Formats: sequence, C-alpha cells, structure tokens
Amino acid sequence: MHVTNLFCVLSPQLTCNCFTISDGELQEIGVGLYPSMSLLNHDCRPSCVMLFEGNTLHLRAIRDMRPAEELTISYIGTLAPTRDRQTQLEEQYHFTCQCQRCTTADMDSMMLCGEEEAWTPLREAIPRLENLQTHGNWEELLHECSSLLAPVGGAVPAVPDGNVYRLRVTDLALDACINLAQWDTALAYGTITLEPYRQYYPDPHPAHAIQLMRVAKLQHFLVHLGDAQHTLRLAYDIMKVTHGNQHPLTSDLIRKLEECRAELDRA
Repeated sequence: MHVTNLFCVLSPQLTCNCFTISDGELQEIGVGLYPSMSLLNHDCRPSCVMLFEGNTLHLRAIRDMRPAEELTISYIGTLAPTRDRQTQLEEQYHFTCQCQRCTTADMDSMMLCGEEEAWTPLREAIPRLENLQTHGNWEELLHECSSLLAPVGGAVPAVPDGNVYRLRVTDLALDACINLAQWDTALAYGTITLEPYRQYYPDPHPAHAIQLMRVAKLQHFLVHLGDAQHTLRLAYDIMKVTHGNQHPLTSDLIRKLEECRAELDRA
C-alpha cells in the first residue's frame, strides 16, 4: 500500500484510539496511544475511570464489579445532556451511544432545568468563552461570564444553578477569578458548583474530587478552616477510590487535611 494511502487508513484509527493526557487537575497536556486501554468500550456511566500519573495511564474501578462484568470507560466528559454527548460521540468516534443513560436520558431534566429561552444564550456563548480561557484573556472572560450569570430581569426567568450550561459558565468564571487572584469571588462561584457536581456525579469521579479540592484550597487560603476540612474530607472519600492512597494528588490532599486539622487545633 502506498504510504499516503496507509496514512489515510491509519490516521482516523489513531485519532479514535488516542487518549488525552491530563495533569493532576485534569488540564490537557498531551495525547498518547495506549493500545490495551483502547479495547475498552464506552458507557456514559462507566464502571471505571482513567487517570494519569505523568504519562502512565491507570485504570481504576469506581464501584464493586460482578465476575465477568465488562469494564467500561467514558470516551468523553459526561457532564452534558444526552443530545450533546451523542453528538460528540458521533463526530469523534462515529457511533451512536445506546447506553442506559442515553436511552433513558435520566439526567436531562436536571441538566436542562429552567426555560430554554433563558439558557440558550449560555449554551451558545460557551465556545467563545472557552476560547478566551485557552488564550488566557481572564479579565474579558470574567466580564462576559459575570454578565451572562447576572439576573436577566423582565419576563425571562433566571436559569437555575444546576443547569449544565450555567454550571459550565460558572466554572469558567471560577477559573478566571483564580487567575486574577480574586479569591473571595472565586470561592463564591466555586461554592455554587458543589451541589450540581454532587448530583451529576453519583459515582466517584476525578472531576468531582478535583472540584472539591479547588474549593477547599480557596476555603483554606481565606481561613474558613472548618469548611475547608469538611470539603477536603469529601474530596478524600472520592479520591481514595478514583486515585488510590498512593497517588501524588491524594498525598497532597492528605497533607492539606493535616494542615487544616493542626490549624484548627491551634485556633
């Protein structure tokens, strides 16, 4: 086979079977090919999660498994309504997901809560906001997020905090505040996200643990020690499953928890 033709055949296969390598806070830092992990099938509520330690990929079960039960992972982020997940899977992986979450659309009523006319501007703004995040335009990002999250008034009702598009904009506002060192505002945004994250991640998930850690660090920095200790404990309950006690991030969390405990004892 001609080299060009071979590349045309292999390139889509490589693209579909590569994994995004992320750091401890789930920020993308590269792409890698892990052949054995590529054999795992997708489920929008998977039995396993993947996480990286450097460029080493770990697979961890997040619930008790039955003998001979299939191990599944999610190929995409699951914090999205059914239509958005299925569209992404069709575009990137060329299949229509028929997992239980997709066939029942069991979380869509929560994720799409509120009036569509009110949350549509949030959904449409997200690609533009994510581009500002990518380029580090933090002040502009915070300004746009704040405007979108402000009460609209008039006949259009407010979008509930649990709406998945409002949640994404709130996360982006949190990220902007952290990069602008606006700690009190960052904590306010972060606190708003915790209950939706708890609802949308019924199983242990790294994204939920990382979000709890981000909020706990803000609470600790602002000397809300009791709150920080509570949030860190919630994060640890998840991370001991998703990461294990030997992972560097878990060790960091345990150190933070010990610092918090010592400071509370001195208070």
